[in-house]
Amino acid sequence: MFKLGRRAPVAARRSALRKLVGETRAVPAYRAVGLVELLVGALLVTPPVLVVEAYLAVALSVGMLAYLAYAKLRAPEAGCGCLGDKHTPVRGRGFVRAGVLLASGALAAWSTAWWPATLADAPLAWVAVVVAQSAVIVALSPELDHRWLLPLRRWRVRVSHPLARTPVTVPLESSVQQLQRSDAYRSVVGALRSDLLDSWEEGRWRLLTYSADQDGVAATAVFAVPLDGHRPQDIRVALVPESGEVLV
Repeated sequence: MFKLGRRAPVAARRSALRKLVGETRAVPAYRAVGLVELLVGALLVTPPVLVVEAYLAVALSVGMLAYLAYAKLRAPEAGCGCLGDKHTPVRGRGFVRAGVLLASGALAAWSTAWWPATLADAPLAWVAVVVAQSAVIVALSPELDHRWLLPLRRWRVRVSHPLARTPVTVPLESSVQQLQRSDAYRSVVGALRSDLLDSWEEGRWRLLTYSADQDGVAATAVFAVPLDGHRPQDIRVALVPESGEVLV
């Protein structure tokens, strides 16, 4: 269906089909191939069961193998345009996928019953075969790697990386920078009389202290900075004089 969609021209112009049939005929030829694939697929899943349908599928798979061989030899860096507009040069996986489809078409020539009858007789086996074959086709399709292979690799890195279970430590400089961008800091910056004096962590907060002077009273400014995200709006401040009474 993709070959008949809106993104088809993009895939056609990136594919080896452009070199095979020419720039102006690449898009019509691409859509024609998609239409043939759709018709053959419809014949295979709708009654009646005719051996000629399997022969058509085999012929289509043989044509795909020939096209892949041409692309590999004449346009090695062009994509095949088989399953989307992702630019994926022809590699061994594409040949294996076409070979699997060829074998499936050849096996279909031995079928004597329409697939719903087989489903009714052995539903679990039928579902297992369909799922397994679909998984094989997806695994052999580099155009679909961004859907499953890349997320799987990212997950594996997160799980297996030697630092994956190491607690994340927020640098003190990052907390100071976040503090200096906050309204809480700007509200008392005129009263501060020193650089950072001390810092420690309590739960999800990092506490920073500065020397301050509030209306002639020596005090300590204590800021609470979140450790679980950049949220300057959540920073709070308290001015604690030497007597211990909170001024702000």
